[in-house]
Amino acid sequence: MSAPPPAHIREYIAAGLGCDHLEVEGDGRHFFATIVSAEFDGLSRVRRHQRVYAALGDRMREEIHALSMKTLTPAEWAAGAGAH
Repeated sequence: MSAPPPAHIREYIAAGLGCDHLEVEGDGRHFFATIVSAEFDGLSRVRRHQRVYAALGDRMREEIHALSMKTLTPAEWAAGAGAH
């Protein structure tokens, strides 16, 4: 199976998770995503990541070798937690 470009990973996440902000970078095998979603309110970091994995479904096992992510609520993003 060919490696997906970052734009496809972005589309996959956006299709399964309501995002206020979404950036995906990567080389086709390893990706880094910054995901801002109101759906993360009240969730631990682990539960946030599980929510993203659920949005990606089987693609996480079949197409994506590695995904690092920063998961933030809109309030955390607005407070500057999303700065690199």
